[in-house]
Order: sequence, then structure tokens, then C-alpha cells
Amino acid sequence: MQLPQDPMMLLSVVNMKLRDDYDSLDELCDDLDVERTALESKLREAGFEYDGKQNRFW
Repeated sequence: MQLPQDPMMLLSVVNMKLRDDYDSLDELCDDLDVERTALESKLREAGFEYDGKQNRFW
């Protein structure tokens, strides 16, 4: 699956997938073949951080 490049769309898709399909960010990244650090960096630039306890970006 190709993830959106727009940060807000990316946030929406990633949080939806984390909520519905994956128990962790690592699981999502492994399954979608996405580099976790790159994903976190892109969302951090938009002002969002991953919360492992909530399993979502805020």
C-alpha cells in the first residue's frame, strides 16, 4: 500500500490502520514495508508524536 504524502492524510490513514488492523507501529511498518523512523519523522514535522500506550499519533 502506498501511504499518502500529505501529512494530514498520512496521519488519518496511519491512525485508522493502527486502530483497526495493527497492535503497534512496528507491526504496521513491517507489514507495509515502511521505515518507522521516516514515518515518525514526517509526522513529527507536522506536529504529531506516536503514543505507544494509545497506539496512535497525537
